[in-house]
Amino acid sequence: MNEKKLINIVINGTSDSKRIRRRLKTLFENAGYTIAEGFDPGAELIVCIGGDGALLAMLSENDFPTIPIVGINTGHLGFFQEVSSKGVAEFVFDYARGNYTKQVYRTVSADVTCEDEITRIKGLNEIVIRGASSHSAHLSIFIGDSFIEQFCGDGVVISTPAGSTAYNYSLRGSIVDPRLDLLQVTPIAPINSTAYRSFTSGILLPPDLSVGVFPEYPKSKEILVSADGFEKCFEGASEIRVAFNKESVTILRFSEYDFWNTVKQKLL
Repeated sequence: MNEKKLINIVINGTSDSKRIRRRLKTLFENAGYTIAEGFDPGAELIVCIGGDGALLAMLSENDFPTIPIVGINTGHLGFFQEVSSKGVAEFVFDYARGNYTKQVYRTVSADVTCEDEITRIKGLNEIVIRGASSHSAHLSIFIGDSFIEQFCGDGVVISTPAGSTAYNYSLRGSIVDPRLDLLQVTPIAPINSTAYRSFTSGILLPPDLSVGVFPEYPKSKEILVSADGFEKCFEGASEIRVAFNKESVTILRFSEYDFWNTVKQKLL
């Protein structure tokens, strides 16, 4: 079997996604490709059928593979999922002939220090740091080595350009063109009073700077850190260092794709 003709198809389990997978399998096999059983790291392409959540879950479960990805939307928003359920035949035709471009997205990671142990979590969209059990988060925030603020509120979101249209956008953060290379720090329900001085708008950072977050624990010793919605609770974390990660994600784009048209169609 020629590994260069091997395709991974990942679905979210709905009846529509299963139906499209059967059709897609037939179309690819007729074009000379082989559909992998399970997830094969040697495949040349990943086709993810579902919504944005299915794509993010696939990335997390497979440790952010370097294999190019195409999304077929059977979910709701489908910001990453460029191909419609009605366009699968045209997609296979274009892919087999190389009629596509590659869009590379940088990922973001958080190194969470608890005593002498460091845990790294990674995401494509964002890292979220917030208080546990609905408690306010008290966070000393550094940009690089410079102290910026003593934050009090629900938490902060540190997003990539890919994630600027996700949770960040619901917090009234800025939409960032994916051709820009930056991180965005956006507060979640910041408290701004005589006792606390927190930024109430997002901060844009160049790609070589990291964000240092040092939790204080006035009520609970737990802090929640999540990547793309996959949450983990840490007890007594002393530092969370967030920065661009070395891994990147490659998504194939076809002739009709335009980022700002997608923003207009999906968000306005």
